[in-house]
Amino acid sequence: MKKEVTSEKKSAFTVRELTFSAVFTALIAVCSWISIPLTVPITLQTFAVFAAIAFLGTKCSTASIAVYILLGAVGVPVFAGFKGGLSALFGTTGGYIVGFIFCPIIVALITKLFGKWGEKLVVRFLAMAVALVVLYAFGTAWFILVYTRSTGAVTLVQALKWCVTPFVIFDLIKIALALILENRVGKLVNIRPKAVKEEA
Repeated sequence: MKKEVTSEKKSAFTVRELTFSAVFTALIAVCSWISIPLTVPITLQTFAVFAAIAFLGTKCSTASIAVYILLGAVGVPVFAGFKGGLSALFGTTGGYIVGFIFCPIIVALITKLFGKWGEKLVVRFLAMAVALVVLYAFGTAWFILVYTRSTGAVTLVQALKWCVTPFVIFDLIKIALALILENRVGKLVNIRPKAVKEEA
């Protein structure tokens, strides 16, 4: 008689991971609503995104950010200014939203390069800073393309003055706060992969 195979395929996400991913999706949305309206609004969105990366690790933070973007794409008003829909996502500032999805991947790649040192706060901060630079580059290129098509030509210098320069210091502070917060209370959440935690 053949032995029955009773093992089940392991789920990609545990209930705990799904729960925390959903919590951070909601947090990103709430932080997006708290804004100072400029060409690119000043919000706490960047803080929430990097907090998700710090607390959840690569898999769950990527899922959390992806769900946030998808919710906005289908019309749920989760973006800055309570906006939603494809018109908001593919507008001039949409690249900065879409670019969030690359951040956890970049952070993971850089921290892995440092091996056991990858969980040091300084290394994680530098990894997130690099991810922020890539986000700025992607979002600014998107801005120039869409703005040129819809309004008229704009120089790289002008685009940077509108979309990057006013936000750099604030975004670096948000990254630092996200890491400090995770360092203080992350053990209570304990959602990141155990192997990564043990390397800290």
